[in-house]
Amino acid sequence: MEIKHTIFENISLGLEIVGAMTIVLGGILAIIRAIELISQKANIASIYKSFRKTLGEGILLGLEFLVAADIINSVAVEPTFNSIGVLGLIVLVRTFLSFTLEVEMNGHWPWQAKKIEHITNATQRDT
Repeated sequence: MEIKHTIFENISLGLEIVGAMTIVLGGILAIIRAIELISQKANIASIYKSFRKTLGEGILLGLEFLVAADIINSVAVEPTFNSIGVLGLIVLVRTFLSFTLEVEMNGHWPWQAKKIEHITNATQRDT
């Protein structure tokens, strides 16, 4: 039982490290992309939009790894009612963060994506 506990603890820790590194790398990538756009003399609005989108994508991906680590830690390492409750709250908060980041990056609610795509395709056919 102790070996299983240690294995899942290490997996959870590994996912937490990957999640944190993903967020940091997303930030570094956003900065590099912004510098590239500045060197190409892009306008400020497009630099800002690109920076936010790249950074947001890194944060979203990192949050996915962190949620996975929390699930493994709460269910496999410490399966108590208290840890499951804490997991539920953590997943709820992180899901809300992911949801709001997605809306900020795309500028619309996720369920509006198909409607917007349909309108865009119809407009392109008409022109």
